[in-house]
Amino acid sequence: MKSSAEIRKAFLDYFHSKDHKIIPSSTLIPANDPTLLFTNAGMVQFKDVFLGYEKRSYQRATSAQRCMRAGGKHNDLENVGYTARHHTFFEMLGNFSFGDYFKREAISYAWDFLTNILHFPPERLWVTVYEEDDEAADIWLKEIGVNPDRFSRCGTDDNFWSMGDIGPCGPCSEIFYDHGPSVAGGPPGSPDQDGDRYIEIWNLVFMQYNRDEEGQLSPLPKPSVDTGMGLERLATILQGIHNNYDIDLFRKLITAITNLPAAHNYDLKNPSLRVIADHIRSCAFLIVDGIQPSNEGRGYVLRRIIRRAIRHGHKLGLDTPFFYKLVNPLVEEMGSAYPELIQGQQQAIQILKLEEERFNETLDQGLKILEQDIANLSGSTIPGETVFKLYDTFGFPIDLTADIARERGLSIDVTGFDKEMAKQRIRAQTASCFKNQNIQLPINIETEFTGYNTLQGNGTIISLFRIIDDTITSVDQLNMEEKGIVVLNQTPFYAESGGQIGDQGELCTKNSLFSVIDTRKQGYAHLHFGRMVTGTLKIGETIQSQVNAVYRIPTRVNHSATHLLHAALREILGNHVAQKGSLVTPDRLRFDFSHYRAITQSQLNKIEQLVNAKIRENLPIETTIMPLQEALDSGVTALFGEKYGESVRVLKMGDFSTELCGGTHIGQTGEINLFKIVSETGIAAGIRRIEALTGKLALDWVEHNETILETIASQLKVVPDKIHEKISQLQQQIAHQEKELRFLKTKLINSEGTDLSAQAQEIKGIKVLAASLDGADIDHLRSTVDQLKSKLNTAAIVLGSVVEDKVILIAGVTKNATQYIKAGDLVNFVAEQTGGRGGGRPDMAQAGGKDPSKLGTALKSVPSWVERNIGK
Repeated sequence: MKSSAEIRKAFLDYFHSKDHKIIPSSTLIPANDPTLLFTNAGMVQFKDVFLGYEKRSYQRATSAQRCMRAGGKHNDLENVGYTARHHTFFEMLGNFSFGDYFKREAISYAWDFLTNILHFPPERLWVTVYEEDDEAADIWLKEIGVNPDRFSRCGTDDNFWSMGDIGPCGPCSEIFYDHGPSVAGGPPGSPDQDGDRYIEIWNLVFMQYNRDEEGQLSPLPKPSVDTGMGLERLATILQGIHNNYDIDLFRKLITAITNLPAAHNYDLKNPSLRVIADHIRSCAFLIVDGIQPSNEGRGYVLRRIIRRAIRHGHKLGLDTPFFYKLVNPLVEEMGSAYPELIQGQQQAIQILKLEEERFNETLDQGLKILEQDIANLSGSTIPGETVFKLYDTFGFPIDLTADIARERGLSIDVTGFDKEMAKQRIRAQTASCFKNQNIQLPINIETEFTGYNTLQGNGTIISLFRIIDDTITSVDQLNMEEKGIVVLNQTPFYAESGGQIGDQGELCTKNSLFSVIDTRKQGYAHLHFGRMVTGTLKIGETIQSQVNAVYRIPTRVNHSATHLLHAALREILGNHVAQKGSLVTPDRLRFDFSHYRAITQSQLNKIEQLVNAKIRENLPIETTIMPLQEALDSGVTALFGEKYGESVRVLKMGDFSTELCGGTHIGQTGEINLFKIVSETGIAAGIRRIEALTGKLALDWVEHNETILETIASQLKVVPDKIHEKISQLQQQIAHQEKELRFLKTKLINSEGTDLSAQAQEIKGIKVLAASLDGADIDHLRSTVDQLKSKLNTAAIVLGSVVEDKVILIAGVTKNATQYIKAGDLVNFVAEQTGGRGGGRPDMAQAGGKDPSKLGTALKSVPSWVERNIGK
């Protein structure tokens, strides 16, 4: 038997021996790819290489890629835990050729690895190719010598792969493992191929065509190879079992669940155990890769998975927070393969614990509501209104409710739920959260960025695009007043990335002027968005570039300040602080970071003071280009989720801050002049945000607040240094006066209560009193009723008042009269006439009303009501 770790290592070692560069797994969040919610295959991090947008120093690569399928087009969530091979998180082993080797080598490597390294019996393997791919068929049958009886050709649906409707595509060759005749199912291509006997383990994709918008295929100049093999499926076969959840990795996670303090002796094949074991992998890695639980986008997918796991924990009797306790066992199993899991271990624990505590507050209530509705259900479908109520009030994701429904043989009314969502507009549809404003243009060029040391330069126009409304069209010429995009071979304009916004400025020739309002990036091309002010521009022309210095200079000042802030946060708050986002503009900076509680004012002061101290030290800011791995080995701070090339730009500020950064910066920290924090808030679970100003804007902010302070001091008739003392003094005076006011008000109402006793009338031996005390609050009414009950001995009393346009009522009945009159009945009689209701004990009850105009009449009716109801 081979462990999962041994299989992973064997695969990478094998292809490394075949001159493949081992590439670490990318994050679960695709870099600069708006078409994908999560990384769902090993080729995702190489997509730009296959498309020709990106160049690498190697032509062969291999990786063990963490993948996610739990949202958007690829969503296996509802099947997880109930089938043998569905997961939200899985590992994809792959080898890739970027225009180097092709079918012959890919097929040979695959067969060699399976039969000679893993020792799969050839008679247990079955091979398929695309029905028209004679080249691959000949390699398998004539060169590898695969038994023709264990070989089949399949159509487009099974054996032809494409990246999208247009773009690179090509035939596939798939390798299946045969579990033998004891398992139901037929070979690939047969009518009963969906059985479990033949399980696909490896897909070899041969990208050899490009499909155009009309569907026509043309040969690619550099055919490539993309393969994918699921680690979990491979481990299942090598460990002699048939269910992915029985492999070593899952067995250890499931054992960790059963060892939890509140756990019972579970059946190890319990679907809930499998759900939790699967979900801890996806949740921990999503958090490590920078996703936080939220109500939109990827954060909502994370929240859905967490809450599904918690619900299954409750089914097992785990009613207190437990899910976060599985992070440590997961790190023990996978930390050596994915070091980032170790680095983010404590962050994952904190966020999962906080999310679980929040959901536990409403889970039991929501389950009770659902059980009640199911008990009263007339059919087999839970109404959309119920599903929405559980979502909106108790935080139940729709698939959690669907999961519960399925366990009871029920379905949910998805259409009704959607109608409720649309009607309420509680949140935008999930899909809207995945929209990305990046524009994908048909270009494949690299723009040289020259703007680190200059704000001007010359370049050649490579491409032009005209923008009319939302339509972008490639053109040879842009005319006056037209909006468009200009792409140059080189430019000093910085394209938006790393939180720094894109540059503005002008592109001009002798007779034309293009005003640049934004600069963005596609692949390695810089896109200058703007409008033709005068003249025309044509492809091939040489153009002068001038970046707006008023816009760029304060932007780079703020960008440098974010680096000082990041370092200061880590020094004051701890090394767990990691950047989670930033925005750098000319007028301010915004910095998001991981931290689990609000920052105290004292800590904020220390952070601000440390940044300003480093500004005063005027530290030199230096940049160095070095290989990525060398930079990481040196301890430089890198950002999870950020896409880095093989060579990176290391930014160093004295000995205080060292980070990877491609943005523009100043030369010395002293150029920042002044740093001022203007706000600190929480924006998500475990995520804080600081906004700050620098330079003149920071000074203006300080001077503005000083003016406000001086105005307040003048109004208080003290010097600014004494404002705090004066406010404390005034607060004490106000508290004393409020206390005196309460005393006088009580004394007044008490005197009114004494006078009121004379107004009581006797009805059948009971003193009956109904009166209004203007402005009295509930406490005064209650104390007055107590006084009157003591004074009148045998009595039924109702007192009312109007406070802030609302009626408040108190009814009191002496104990010796409760056998005849109940205070609750009495107060309700009055309250109903004013549009309200109430209740309480037989001797004391209170109520509220909505219509003060009816209070007088209602109180006058009390004696006759008492006379009618005594003794009933």
